[in-house]
Amino acid sequence: MSLNNIAIIGLGLLGGSLGLAIKEHLPAAKTVGFDRDTDVRRRAAEIGLVGTVMETASEAVADADLVILCVPVGAMAAAATELAGSLKPSAIVSDVGSSKASVGKALAEALPSATVIPAHPVAGTERSGPDAGFASLFDGRWCILTPSDGTDETAVAELRTFWETLGSTVEIMDAEHHDLVLAVTSHIPHLIAYTIVGTASDLEDVTQGEVIKYSAGGFRDFTRIAASDPTMWRDVFLSNREAVLEVLGRFSEDLTVLQRAIRSGDGDTLFDLFTRTRDIRRSIIDMGQDDAAPDFGREH
Repeated sequence: MSLNNIAIIGLGLLGGSLGLAIKEHLPAAKTVGFDRDTDVRRRAAEIGLVGTVMETASEAVADADLVILCVPVGAMAAAATELAGSLKPSAIVSDVGSSKASVGKALAEALPSATVIPAHPVAGTERSGPDAGFASLFDGRWCILTPSDGTDETAVAELRTFWETLGSTVEIMDAEHHDLVLAVTSHIPHLIAYTIVGTASDLEDVTQGEVIKYSAGGFRDFTRIAASDPTMWRDVFLSNREAVLEVLGRFSEDLTVLQRAIRSGDGDTLFDLFTRTRDIRRSIIDMGQDDAAPDFGREH
């Protein structure tokens, strides 16, 4: 692989995990990193997330064969503009954002002469910051590449090899289709989690603390999702608004059907839905995307 010098811009969960994964799987590669937050830069250097932490983005990308932007999607344009004049002509620029059409457009506009290949490693946790990173984050996970028409095929192949070396399974997809799929599998579930936890917070005084005290497994799982980085998810919903609103409209219609079934005592409709959704869960386990351990593998 010719991507020997790799610059990571943004050293939180994903950027830090990238640095650690590269160190483990590509030990001969040189990694440099930058983060706008001085404290993050200091901590990233202390724990060795990358080989060298730079004081500016321009310094970080000057010799890079591959630049990966690990910043919130709303900050992509500004981050790309900041380093635009410092890239090598042969450098590949990519990212890890959860929405792709808007990010691809922003990067193409900021870097009109660069080779831009948007990417989305479908991996993460509810934690954030430099101490949240770990090398195995991408093991066995999907990474979706959304190159635009006419993108250099050799560069796409190199980026595919890079992610496969880190343990990911790579899929190439149209950006708009990616955004619709992820609206269903990631964005709407997060929106629902934020909503139900927010509702519980509003009810906390009414129930005299019982919402927290008697939290069952389902609510605890919602709170885990709702603990995700608020800046990142604010930007995701705003950048992928069309797909999110389309799927949210369908969800609202389905929710109305359930309300009607409960109100009218239509147990058959409820049973049929619950049977179908249980099959989806089994399919996810069969594909190796989650653990079949009871209660999601929690230790009791």
